[in-house]
Amino acid sequence: MVDTRKIIGVILLVFIISIGFYKPVQEYVSIPKELVLIEGQQQQLQKAFPVFSLSSNDEAITVNEDNFTVKANGQGDANVTVTMGSAPVKNVDVKVLKDIKIVPGGQSIGVKLNTLGVLVVGHHLVDSVDGEKSPGELADIEVGDIITKINGEKIENMSQVTPIIQEAGENNEPLRLEVRRENEVLKKEIMPLKAKGESSYRLGLYLRDSAAGVGTLTFFHPDSKNYGALGHVISDMDTQKPIVVNDGQIVSSLVTSIEKGSNGDPGEKLARFTNDRKILGTITKNSPFGIFGKLHDPIKNNIMDQAMPIALSHQVKEGPAKILTVVEGEEVKEFDIEVVSSVPQKFPATKGMVIKVTDPELLEATGGIIQGMSGSPIIQNGKVIGAVTHVFVNDATSGYACHIEWMLQEAGINIYADEKAKAS
Repeated sequence: MVDTRKIIGVILLVFIISIGFYKPVQEYVSIPKELVLIEGQQQQLQKAFPVFSLSSNDEAITVNEDNFTVKANGQGDANVTVTMGSAPVKNVDVKVLKDIKIVPGGQSIGVKLNTLGVLVVGHHLVDSVDGEKSPGELADIEVGDIITKINGEKIENMSQVTPIIQEAGENNEPLRLEVRRENEVLKKEIMPLKAKGESSYRLGLYLRDSAAGVGTLTFFHPDSKNYGALGHVISDMDTQKPIVVNDGQIVSSLVTSIEKGSNGDPGEKLARFTNDRKILGTITKNSPFGIFGKLHDPIKNNIMDQAMPIALSHQVKEGPAKILTVVEGEEVKEFDIEVVSSVPQKFPATKGMVIKVTDPELLEATGGIIQGMSGSPIIQNGKVIGAVTHVFVNDATSGYACHIEWMLQEAGINIYADEKAKAS
């Protein structure tokens, strides 16, 4: 009797496990509970059993029972019911987003950033009559701090700082500093010191109010002229902390040469601002997803200059894709890559894809992904899907990329916005 129960138990266990490998069951499980589409797009669902059917009365979508597809007609929320006969077996919530098109970039750009206030990048000793001291260090001012006010006066650049220090030193008065540290605003007091044999007073701090570099434009939105570039944050080279932007500009740039990358030694685009230093736009934000601002005028890459649809993170497919980037001068070219893996993301994250360069010409020129290539737009099946962000140190042919929807969000282009809510 016991043996019979065991045999029956084993048979039931095998049956339950085998159901999981039964293709119709797998297809039923693969039907999502939620579906996000962009206006005009359609998606085919897995028809697990021949007797399954789709139905919906929402105007935002159209369902086709013959090929089991859902087509997005207009922005809004909808619901699809999967039925077996007349009995509902699964509900799918559908969200239809506004059809937003962007123009891919690929151009090499120069970046000029002005910090919010002045950035503390180091300490130094002042050789005064009282010995070697750093007033800044004694006042507990740290590397990475941002001085935003001195004696109540807003500080925007270095030229303001020197005369204020000199006046306070000559009057033997301490300076009252307002310092931003991470998310805190601190009050500090510091007494300038005069070095022996000099007439100028010092704080014992190394300060910086700007930064410059080169990168790649990812996209711009033709309606608003908002753009995104780089795909990653710009950090100060000394403090390794993200630069808090007061304002800035992107300018035209050209690639002068390439330092080819290899495993363990990432390469680099060597570039400079063009002679005319033409200002292309403003910089208003420096975030984990890149720099963002507004173009003065639309710019062309002379390859893909028409506005293109985007793909959301769950719509990106593993397989062939292309990137747009510059390897010589100002000429934007397209190169073959492979999307090795892509993670569907409901919340912003910088490492959404792993990509690999497969184009022989690009591999010959650069060795793979190199510094300065960050921000190069990725195109798949006629849609902008993301941007190159990082290279793998131990594999120069591969690296990370971020999904385009998060860069759009940082650029102030909210594809998830509800127009009806805005209108009210």
